[in-house]
Amino acid sequence: MVNRLDFGTVLKEGFGYGMKNIPSLLGAIVLWLVTIWIPYVNVGTTIAIRTLPLQLSRGEIFSPLSIFDKKYYRYMGEYFLTSGFRMVGICGAATFLFFPAIAVSFAWSLAILLLLDKGLNAAEAIRLSNKLTYGNKWTMFFVSFVLGLVYLIVCWIMTLILRPLIAAVDSMAEAIMLGFFIVNLFLALLVAFMAFSMGCQASIYGTLSQNIEEQH
Repeated sequence: MVNRLDFGTVLKEGFGYGMKNIPSLLGAIVLWLVTIWIPYVNVGTTIAIRTLPLQLSRGEIFSPLSIFDKKYYRYMGEYFLTSGFRMVGICGAATFLFFPAIAVSFAWSLAILLLLDKGLNAAEAIRLSNKLTYGNKWTMFFVSFVLGLVYLIVCWIMTLILRPLIAAVDSMAEAIMLGFFIVNLFLALLVAFMAFSMGCQASIYGTLSQNIEEQH
């Protein structure tokens, strides 16, 4: 039996996966930002950040220090190849207007995760991702659309709430304190959104990766 994505299930599981990993995600992002300037190390940590949904899909609460795991360097070449092929494919599809590019983006969205999870090469990962997402791209699109819409609405509401506070500021000290508070508030909101988004990616991968045997 082939597993299909369910919109409500993806959102529910995504929220569960993401919320319980917010502290770990925040720690991983901080460590990534601190080490992003270090050559070679930054490649491994970037691959680790990109593939966090793989750990979330297993129901794990990951350690922020796991982004330094040596296993990520093993897939460095294939990661760049896969990312390059995906970018070329999306750009090529964009020449046929906007929607084909979106379709290709979703069709190949699991390739990086498959690369690390199944040890495939770039071509195999892209091909398998295309097969696994067939018939599920509309659900993936609506999940992404809802996530983006919710994020924009929450940001808009927060802006409306904060506007009277900003207007009431009448000293440099108050402005600095309020500015610090607003920056941290929106950073926290961004981290929560990233956690929710990665959780949804984890749910999608966890469901569709069960179909791998049927696809071979």
